[in-house]
Amino acid sequence: MKVLGVDPGLTRCGVGVVEGVAGRPLTMAGVGVVRTPADADIADRLVLIERGIEQWLDTHRPEYVAVERVFSQHNVRTVMGTAQASAVAMLCAARRGLPVALHTPSEVKAAVTGSGRADKAQVGAMVTRLLRLDAPPKPADAADALALAICHIWRAPAVNRLQQAHAAARRAAPVRASGIRRGTPQKGTR
Repeated sequence: MKVLGVDPGLTRCGVGVVEGVAGRPLTMAGVGVVRTPADADIADRLVLIERGIEQWLDTHRPEYVAVERVFSQHNVRTVMGTAQASAVAMLCAARRGLPVALHTPSEVKAAVTGSGRADKAQVGAMVTRLLRLDAPPKPADAADALALAICHIWRAPAVNRLQQAHAAARRAAPVRASGIRRGTPQKGTR
């Protein structure tokens, strides 16, 4: 399995590609950051991010894209920029028909370090160890992108089994009439 991890951001969008399967040693295929100038217009910055991610997709040909799920912070402006960069990454993947997985920061930290409250240094140290690197990738956005890819590789088998079970249950469930719910009396039926 080859996964492109994306740690979205407007100024620095971390990208990292990891290959492997759960339970086996993983390999880093590439890591970097797509940068945009902070003083540029937002639309131009999003185009630069799109071009950068497209280049990574062209170069590495991943099978999956894992993106950090945007979560609420106190700084709304930062959240908006992160969400916009995240949407660009999802768009690039969807355009190519690649499955996209969203993982929360705490899910990624827990998967990589064993603690959902790990700090950036702990994540970087574990990424370095898991991928057998000489030093933690810099900046932290790059290490976070690799952590996202690792998280997805480790979680994908369980998530896929769960999705398949849900799909099988939906196929086996009797078809209900549109707009009518079980157990809820409908108007005029009493």
